[in-house]
Amino acid sequence: MTWRQYLLLALLGLAAVTFVAALQPSPGYMDADYYYAGGLQLVNGHGFTEPYLWNYLDDPAGLPHPSHAYWMPLASLLAAAGAAVFGPASWFAARTGFLLVAALIPPLTAALAWSFTSRRDLALTSGLLAVFPAFYLSFLPVTDTFGLYMLFGGLFFLILNRRSSAFNPLLLGLLAGLMHLARTDGLLWLLLAFVAVLLFRKPNQSLFSILYSLLSILAGYLLVMAPWFIRNYAAFGTPLAPGGSKMLWLTSYDQLFSYPASQITFSAWWQSGLRAILRVRAWSLGLNLSNMLSVQGEVFLLPLIGLGFWHLRKDRRVQFAGLAWLMTLAAMTAVFPFAGARGGFFHSGASVQTVWWALAPAGLDRVIAWGSRKRGWNVAQAGTIFRSGLVALAALLTAVIVYGRVMGGGGGPVWSQENDAYSQIRTILVSQGMTDEAVVMVANPPGFYLASGNPAIAVPDGDVNTLLRVAQRYGAKYVILEEGGTPGGLMPVYDHPAEQTGLQYLGDVGGAYIYGIQP
Repeated sequence: MTWRQYLLLALLGLAAVTFVAALQPSPGYMDADYYYAGGLQLVNGHGFTEPYLWNYLDDPAGLPHPSHAYWMPLASLLAAAGAAVFGPASWFAARTGFLLVAALIPPLTAALAWSFTSRRDLALTSGLLAVFPAFYLSFLPVTDTFGLYMLFGGLFFLILNRRSSAFNPLLLGLLAGLMHLARTDGLLWLLLAFVAVLLFRKPNQSLFSILYSLLSILAGYLLVMAPWFIRNYAAFGTPLAPGGSKMLWLTSYDQLFSYPASQITFSAWWQSGLRAILRVRAWSLGLNLSNMLSVQGEVFLLPLIGLGFWHLRKDRRVQFAGLAWLMTLAAMTAVFPFAGARGGFFHSGASVQTVWWALAPAGLDRVIAWGSRKRGWNVAQAGTIFRSGLVALAALLTAVIVYGRVMGGGGGPVWSQENDAYSQIRTILVSQGMTDEAVVMVANPPGFYLASGNPAIAVPDGDVNTLLRVAQRYGAKYVILEEGGTPGGLMPVYDHPAEQTGLQYLGDVGGAYIYGIQP
């Protein structure tokens, strides 16, 4: 592989994500809204604080609230960097770092494939598969962690292939720290880095050398994470933000929005019954395996990935990739089943996606070799045809998915529907006398804050009495109940908007009902 080929792949990747970015005038969903809003807070001088609450897991005292008590800050830091350099009022500016990260993924994938096979044709094919990443392309240009996880994960596997160096463990520790700074489940990669030291050790490696490597990994990790631990201790009194630990004991997804969060306990989780606990994990496993087939394997790539995995199974990095994937699947199924099934595995699985793209052309090469033996195929001609077809199929699938997810399949742009609806709701509320300081209760608080500038808090899981208690504690003046975003206990309010004590029905926008909270 030459630098020109790597550069071409980077430019193609940049062109693909920039094209999609031009069709996305807003973050589009709560994760991306949250990271973008957090970046704006930083670049506007408000530090790690937020004028919104999207859950009540840490029993927040009020607004503003210390930010990133659940999600990690790296995506917000990257958004802030782009906004600081290119303009704090520009959504596109905040995404520049994410576009550059996405542009690095195709050449990184090609380099990884080259390290496996030393075949230029296979490496280029792998890089082109990363240019057309199917389900991931819609999410790479926005302020989320998909691209960061792909980049760090791919670099992790390249470092494992480097010639032995005293710096390799330190680099692995730095990457593990960056992955944890990007996502809470990134802590798993610190454990994987320790495992890598043992898996890749030399037969005659001394105990002292192994201990040195383990300590180097820990040092690299702490270089990245120690400042964040210190910040958390100052804000919450603990090195790890308190919101995540409650996720261990959820009995339903809506409990993520419980108020008060003190009702989420191990005792309540255990009392739900072993059958319910196992049923939830079986449900999560089914959805996560479906994600493996459709997202990570892109359906048509999965058999080729499997063949490539088997062909290169003696490569310890391939073995390590399988272990990393299994550990991620276990964490997102057994430990965090609701988060995993509702997008966590989609996010965290991106860490090994570059390996799968690197293995797929190797698997296709096995098919071509079989065709040559059994059917007399011309290897060179068949390779060109099949590899071209593989990339063309990936490009077609990517185009169809992006068209449906971003453009609505021809029914009009859908990516910014929520943002547009929130802007219309703000107009209605301003006409009703809403001030800039009024707190609004809504399904997506950071999204509403971005669309309106108003502080916002989450609609709690519970009934109308719970809602009114939360409104009183945090000073909310208005409530928005949305189709598909209303907890079961509040469906009677949604179904009968004009008949609620303590709430005044003010109107609706596209299935979202607006209420004023009566004193």
